[in-house]
Amino acid sequence: MLWLAVHAPRLSLEAFEATLPAAPGDAARPVALLAGHRIEIVNDAARRLGVQPGQRRATALALAADLVLGQADAARDAAALRAIAHAALGFTPAVTLEPPHTVLLEVRASLRCFGGLQALVRRLRAALAPLGHGLSLATAPTPLGAALLARRPDAVDPRARGAASRDRVAAGDDGAAGDLIDGPHLVQPAAFEARLGALPVWLLGPGREHWETLQGMGLRTLADLRALPRAGLARRFGEGLLDDLDRALGQRADPRQRVAAPEAFDERLELFARADTTAQVLAGAQHLLARLAAWASARQSRIAAFTLRMHHEPRHRADASVPPATELVIALAEPAADAAHLQVLLRERLARCALPAPTLELQIRCRDTVAGAAPNGELFPSRRGSAEGLGRLLERLRARLGDDGVLRPAPRADHRPELAAALVPAGTMRAASAVQGGLTAPPGWPLHRPVWLIAEPQPLAERAGLPLLDGHALRLLAGPERIEAGWWDEALVARDYFVAQGDDGSLVWVYRLRLPQDGPGGWWLHGRFG
Repeated sequence: MLWLAVHAPRLSLEAFEATLPAAPGDAARPVALLAGHRIEIVNDAARRLGVQPGQRRATALALAADLVLGQADAARDAAALRAIAHAALGFTPAVTLEPPHTVLLEVRASLRCFGGLQALVRRLRAALAPLGHGLSLATAPTPLGAALLARRPDAVDPRARGAASRDRVAAGDDGAAGDLIDGPHLVQPAAFEARLGALPVWLLGPGREHWETLQGMGLRTLADLRALPRAGLARRFGEGLLDDLDRALGQRADPRQRVAAPEAFDERLELFARADTTAQVLAGAQHLLARLAAWASARQSRIAAFTLRMHHEPRHRADASVPPATELVIALAEPAADAAHLQVLLRERLARCALPAPTLELQIRCRDTVAGAAPNGELFPSRRGSAEGLGRLLERLRARLGDDGVLRPAPRADHRPELAAALVPAGTMRAASAVQGGLTAPPGWPLHRPVWLIAEPQPLAERAGLPLLDGHALRLLAGPERIEAGWWDEALVARDYFVAQGDDGSLVWVYRLRLPQDGPGGWWLHGRFG
């Protein structure tokens, strides 16, 4: 087995920063999370100002007056970690969670599919990038061993890495490829055990609990623990420390419960500050859209429609005209799983939306999906690619103009030519044939009728019983086609239609009334071919 660990060392802070309103110079904004009344984690900007984990809230504010403080939230962290797991499910079904803030993937069976370990890691990073987390990756033969390597002390946010650090070759690798992404990616058991033995004891859960005692005894690394008698360690520190060490080395069974993506997506994001504009709503919704795309990837499906629900500030709900929440339903003409495309559609819809009250919480729901992976990119243009481009254009037009602002012709179950088609909203392909109460075109729809119908039929002069067009007699080529319908809605028509050819070779569609009470007799021009 080969396990790949994805560790997000700043997941709590990054999940909180997703709730902050977008502002210029976000990278220089000091941010910290509180656990009780003490600082738990800080970003780089706060650390440069002297704010450190463990400080009291008052001390931190004295060092950085503009410090943004938030409360640590286990539920918010769990939602962020779940999104990472969903993105990982697009690469292997064997995905498990390893608290805190680590996702494990068993990738041995996936290496051939993705072209090797480095190619898989590169594509995994690209899939995780929209979630906005700094990640540390490591590979090992055991799940706990991979998790410990990913949490090693020298693991840093990859956005702060230099090129030289990224190109560092992993010590003890199998030699097939260097540690070009993050690492270490250890495959050989000997190299894995040597690297694992150099890790500090406090990475193990029980080792963190007894860290001061272990340090006083000179036991700083896992190799130091292995060198001591097991019976004495078990009496002094309990069996848990040795159990974790054995599971990390693969000397004890380590069963894992796999993660499964739910059938429906329903995620909330509580904003740190109220959103008064749709631009602020979009800034928060983009994080939920990234999680939605990760969920769709885990389900091996594409999104046909989703709903954004904006929960408004409670103090405005006393006004009967202000609803508790505003919903926007985004329906796609062509199902997709691209977070950037979903964001474009949502931006267009929000541009036409006026918030009745400030928004405090966002929620995205999705139940309407289409099974199957997204189509592969094409090297050369094809008819399928052109159709997808047209679908994307229709989606953007519908999002900008509304469903009733983009119409398409559709057949209607009526034999009268002027009523045989109608303009309907250009919805999804599945709804394309549904027109006015679910009526669809009858089977065997004739193909010898013109596409171009004249809105108001034009009377034609006649000579010797034949109709005239532009002063020239028409030659009747086909007909008559008798149409007699409309008795049910008091719009009866009784006509004999003919396909006729003009003097210049053009084809037209003409008819003659059968019943005198329908109107004046003679010939009428109703359509043109070509």
